[in-house]
Amino acid sequence: MADDWRRDRIGSALRGGNPTVLRRLEAGFAVIGDVQFLPGYSVLLVDDPAVQRLSTLSRRRRAAFLSGMDRLGEAVERACGRLDPAFLRVNLEILGNTDPYLHAHVWPRYAWEPHERVGGPVWLYPRERWSDGRWALGPRHDVLRQAIAEELDALDGDGDGDGDRGVTGR
Repeated sequence: MADDWRRDRIGSALRGGNPTVLRRLEAGFAVIGDVQFLPGYSVLLVDDPAVQRLSTLSRRRRAAFLSGMDRLGEAVERACGRLDPAFLRVNLEILGNTDPYLHAHVWPRYAWEPHERVGGPVWLYPRERWSDGRWALGPRHDVLRQAIAEELDALDGDGDGDGDRGVTGR
């Protein structure tokens, strides 16, 4: 993957050039994470890069963003539960510490994680987990990407990926 899209994740998603996009949702983009040390890590990106806080959105858009976070979380839960019997749960987080735009993290958690890590926040993992190339998103994650995308479609109800809101899938 070329890194150009990383400098403008939301803009590149809006233009169709962000390769991590799984599906377009009503108030954002469901994307698979750049790092996969916890397979299935995904993020919901708001669809307007100027939006920095949840409270900036109108009540309707705020509800749509939170509904999208819930939908992505459930899709990750279903896909990871199907693909790895050691899957335990998902953690949902809106932190806003590093990237200046609104986004929500969906972290799958597994029984194979070290005991001292599985009960705590993902952010307590060693920093190299985010930068070591062996954890980088790549072709070996294609089955996982497809499984999460299929679950997003199944949760849509009619299979077109738009949540019955007139938004097209990727």
